[in-house]
Amino acid sequence: MANTKTTKKASNKKKVAVETPIVKEVVEETISAPVKRTRPQVDLNEIITVYNGFQGRLVYVSSRTKETFRWNEFGDTQGIELRELVNAKSSAKKFFVNNWFMFDDESSWVLEYLNVANYYKNALTLDNFDDIFTKSPEEIEETISKLSEGQKKSVMYRAQRLSADGEIDSHKVEAALERALGVQLSER
Repeated sequence: MANTKTTKKASNKKKVAVETPIVKEVVEETISAPVKRTRPQVDLNEIITVYNGFQGRLVYVSSRTKETFRWNEFGDTQGIELRELVNAKSSAKKFFVNNWFMFDDESSWVLEYLNVANYYKNALTLDNFDDIFTKSPEEIEETISKLSEGQKKSVMYRAQRLSADGEIDSHKVEAALERALGVQLSER
């Protein structure tokens, strides 16, 4: 037993740490915590100018207050509280999905605030709505294919009006509109 104690003491004194190289493959991943998105502080009583994006009469009735908002024709405006637009998103989302509610550049932040910007990414704007009728037939078909169903109807109604008034004078443009919209614009 004396040998064991001596050996232990000797081995303790001469203990050398030797590490054998072990090949390890280290994969580094950056794991970031999810970013908590917060809505900017805004006044829900702020009046937002809302344009009629429909080629015709548009009526929105608030499910919250029962107030009626009327636009008689394309481009008409109504002032609506931001709070009511939040309500409209929940109760009448089709006004956003179909681009019937349109906003000017000054109020475009509302789309982000309401989280509806994705419905407007391919939408025609109020200022350039009629520009579609000056494009090439290929561009017309491509543009219309990306529009919401609501804007397709608006383009159809506008095209029918322009065709009846003789303002669409190209047969190729008219044919492209008819193919893209699935309607006949004029009698032949």
